[in-house]
Amino acid sequence: MEKIKARLIQDYLNQFVDRPVYIHLETTNGAYATHHNREAYNVGAFIRNAQVTFSQAKISGDEKSYRVGLKTGNGWVYAEGLRDYQIDQHKRLLLAGHDDQGRLLVTLELSLQPFTN
Repeated sequence: MEKIKARLIQDYLNQFVDRPVYIHLETTNGAYATHHNREAYNVGAFIRNAQVTFSQAKISGDEKSYRVGLKTGNGWVYAEGLRDYQIDQHKRLLLAGHDDQGRLLVTLELSLQPFTN
């Protein structure tokens, strides 16, 4: 993955506007939260292959942490804490945020086709 370049990501997000897309959105502090501190509260959220159409996409923030919001007909979908991106061989946009040890904290992925792996 590469560090997010906001203008490039905004341009790529705009290509998905007004098109049905599949999203994968995941947040976690994972098992490593309780592994290091038994009193820690383990949290996470996961949604995969939900199809949405959004009329607006916006990236904001800076190199420390970006937020991407997608405006749907009924509200917003957003992910915060994003730092890295990849556009894979299937032209899926993969955005992620990791902690200082490289562990996944948040991911937002967009695709014109369902995620199969």
